[in-house]
Amino acid sequence: MKKEKIVTLDLTGCKYLGELHQRIKKAFDFPDFYGENWSAFDDLLWSECDADKVVVVGGDSVSKELSASVQTMKGILEEFQELCDKDGDPVEIEIRS
Repeated sequence: MKKEKIVTLDLTGCKYLGELHQRIKKAFDFPDFYGENWSAFDDLLWSECDADKVVVVGGDSVSKELSASVQTMKGILEEFQELCDKDGDPVEIEIRS
């Protein structure tokens, strides 16, 4: 039986957009060419993410300036989940406070 691969993205105390993207890069083990923007995040989810489950924690603790960015990221993850489900390769997305 294959072991479930879980990616945990901890945003606790994240203050800057660059820091947010660095945490994404590390959590998802994205390559060095990750462009640190939402288009690149979406692209690399499809080409580099082989997780069975993605857990996002600490999103409520980011700075006010990052709130919109966290919402954008959540939207991308939710769309990724929906499309993976339609493709028959489900990914569980869990967003914790």
